[in-house]
Amino acid sequence: MARIGLAGAVRVARWADAALGPGSDAATADGKATLSAATAERAAAALGLSAAQIRADWDTARLAGLVEVHGDSARPGWRLRAWDRDDSAVLRGWVALFDAWSLACPEPAGHEAAGVAEVVSAMPQVLSFLQLSAGPVPVDQLLDLLQQRVTELRTARCEVPYEAAAAGPAEPAAAAPAAVLAEADAGTASLAPLLDWALQALASVGALTYGDGQATLTPLGSWAVWVKLEQICVAAQSPAGNIEQSAEDMLRGCAQLRPNAARAEYRAWLAARPVGSAVTELLAAARGEDALLRGLAFEALRVVGAPAEPDVRAVVDEPALRPYALLWLAEHDGVDPEDAHEVLTREEATWLWVDTAAAVSDHGETAMLVRHLEAAVQPTVPALLDEVRAVGHPRTVQVLVALAAAHPDPALAKAVRRAAFQVHTGG
Repeated sequence: MARIGLAGAVRVARWADAALGPGSDAATADGKATLSAATAERAAAALGLSAAQIRADWDTARLAGLVEVHGDSARPGWRLRAWDRDDSAVLRGWVALFDAWSLACPEPAGHEAAGVAEVVSAMPQVLSFLQLSAGPVPVDQLLDLLQQRVTELRTARCEVPYEAAAAGPAEPAAAAPAAVLAEADAGTASLAPLLDWALQALASVGALTYGDGQATLTPLGSWAVWVKLEQICVAAQSPAGNIEQSAEDMLRGCAQLRPNAARAEYRAWLAARPVGSAVTELLAAARGEDALLRGLAFEALRVVGAPAEPDVRAVVDEPALRPYALLWLAEHDGVDPEDAHEVLTREEATWLWVDTAAAVSDHGETAMLVRHLEAAVQPTVPALLDEVRAVGHPRTVQVLVALAAAHPDPALAKAVRRAAFQVHTGG
């Protein structure tokens, strides 16, 4: 189902990979992530689709990590490279799209950002109810549940309506129930279009079907509710046989091992190869799109030690590898690993924070992603978000969406979602 749902996005991503190579016209317009008019028309003519459909599929491809945009150029993401041979890459792409459902469709006009954020925060409970129901659920029932959840969120923030506070003890007791009912009716009415938007957006990513006054989770959506934010790893349960694998497959096989066991596996893998070719292969794996493999590749290079220094020093000018290479060189020169981060500029440290967060988002647990906030060099979350937006990491939107979905603080989650939306729209 994930392959079918993302088929249009894959088609456009593969066209872009083939047609937008070096020397071709720019892929995007005005430095944003939207396709330029000329590129959209080229793709429409080549694929026999409308330009509007091309743009929609392109947007889906970006949210699913099938393409990554750097300024006015685009390149294929690692999930596109692994699409035909790795089912987990397909599922991760769909989970990334599912997590970004609130960006998949424009929100209805005339609603305050706070109200939209409350609905986004409340939807996991609505989705859980749909999953437990195991069948169609009337929208009116979902609306009641949404109203209850939004009320709980507001109560948790101690938001008391002004009218209730101002009434005081002199308010007639008989008038209170009527006022409460009127306020509840008004709240339900204001939430109805937002629920409609949320259900349509979730339907557009393939998580549910919506129509005739009811909603039903698809099998894929039901699965996603159970495993949301628990990423699928392709690492083997045992290191046995990794010695015969390529660097990329060996690193994947070591991804779930404890550090000491992983280092033992790196040593065995290195012992079976000439050092020069092993280092070249590890750096090639580090240049891929999977941030987890990038970090693991440099861990393996630490096991190599001095023989890897010339090659590591040679990649210092590659933006994606620079923070890792600088840390490796600092430690190789005798800097305490706990102090090695001081060799990084603020921008390099922020890039590394986003890259590491992408690895956690893809392969880790929700709690790990939330704890990763503590590793940022910025003293406050607003400062972190400002610098994350500016650093231009290709996985910024997906990292922020995943962090917003994982964080238990509604106010902080709302700020992170707003930052994700600004990056997504080029703001």
